[in-house]
Amino acid sequence: MIIEQIYTGCLAQGAYYIESEGEAAIIDPLRETEPYIKRAETAGAQIKYILETHFHADFVSGHIDLAEKTGAKIIYGPKAETTYEKYTAKDGEAFQLGAVRIQVLHTPGHTPESTTFLLFDEEGKEHAIFTGDTLFIGDVGRPDLAQKQGSITKEDLAGWLYDSLRTKIMTLPDEVLVYPAHGAGSACGKNMSKDTWDTLGHQKETNYALRADMTRAEFIQEVTEGLLPPPQYFAKNAQLNKRGYESIDQVMKRGAVALSPRAFEAAANENDALVLDVRDKTEFVKGFIPNSIFIGLDGSFAPWVGALIKDLMQPILIVAPEGREEETIKRLARVGYDNAIGYLEGGFEAWKASEAEYDVIETIDLNTLATAHEQNPDINVMDVRKPSEWSAERIKDSLNIPLDFINDKMSEISKDEKYYMHCRSGYRSTVAASILKARGFEQLVNVHGAVAQMEAAGLPMTNYVCPSTGAA
Repeated sequence: MIIEQIYTGCLAQGAYYIESEGEAAIIDPLRETEPYIKRAETAGAQIKYILETHFHADFVSGHIDLAEKTGAKIIYGPKAETTYEKYTAKDGEAFQLGAVRIQVLHTPGHTPESTTFLLFDEEGKEHAIFTGDTLFIGDVGRPDLAQKQGSITKEDLAGWLYDSLRTKIMTLPDEVLVYPAHGAGSACGKNMSKDTWDTLGHQKETNYALRADMTRAEFIQEVTEGLLPPPQYFAKNAQLNKRGYESIDQVMKRGAVALSPRAFEAAANENDALVLDVRDKTEFVKGFIPNSIFIGLDGSFAPWVGALIKDLMQPILIVAPEGREEETIKRLARVGYDNAIGYLEGGFEAWKASEAEYDVIETIDLNTLATAHEQNPDINVMDVRKPSEWSAERIKDSLNIPLDFINDKMSEISKDEKYYMHCRSGYRSTVAASILKARGFEQLVNVHGAVAQMEAAGLPMTNYVCPSTGAA
């Protein structure tokens, strides 16, 4: 028996390859199918099953394309309704894979159809559970993503999740391995561990949601409090996973069109396309195509695309480092952005060489910001980190405009004022500055530098003080 976790850091997502005696199963595959097909071919195995733990909201699964290319059967647990062919398994139903067996445990709570797959080894012993978004390492799946289905509330789903964990999962042996669909960085939970697998026994000891003395009411309260609104693309990705989508091969073919600077500019105008620049932040600020948006490939690319670009069918033109154009198209498609229509051949250097107009963003370091603040303590400092980060530690009197919600907070910013923008490292502030620039905000100064170094640079720092207790 072989188990491989195929982890994708950008999405904090784990897919799984299970193989036994020449037969393979794939759990929660990403959109691109080639890695799974090649893995099976290398081992001389045939992909027999594609197991989906639920309708994913944070990425578009590759189950449909993978089934078409391999003949494998798509399997969901109970209550999963789709418009494409798949097998809906009963709770407790088992599937033979070579010398091992995979049993379906219906574990609703994150979503109504959420399912855990229990793997029995060659001796018939419980070996591992593939929990999807039901159980993470250190956390559980948020129960608010499917609450719009009829009259279901997040409290209803949280109650179901409590029951699922205690009747289906916590009753398993402590030595069973836990393989979740996500780790730290995913928006599908609140406080996931950086670890990507663990034993069930250790999770019973350390995971707050698995406390033995926890009542149902306490569980519901703890898992529902402090939930930020989900990214806007989550519901759209879930629908694609339910209804189906265009082949990844067609998406790649449409996007992989090299365009000269002149053709690139014409395509942008003719298609009302979004120009997406995915280079490093330090390169972007020194020169970029006017009105283009920066979301760097080497940050949390796909989640930020999903949070900030509201229309999945928005035509997109790409400015990428040479050799990374197809990677960009693929990573856009992972979260349902299938309408890339070409890329700038030769990258931004070709644009500059054509003597076309370009823009820049003034960018400074922390020492320069500290000097500006000392000369004028009333300057506008815009912090684009999450509210929790801003509350924990911030520059005194800074304005919090979280990047996640910048499209909804334009009215809080004045085009007549100058803003010094920062985040934790400079990635998010560069994204935010590019968006504001494209909306006509010109008085922007971007700050690159770590929050941990701000106090040493001489900036006045403060943290949250509880109004009732005065405690930090």
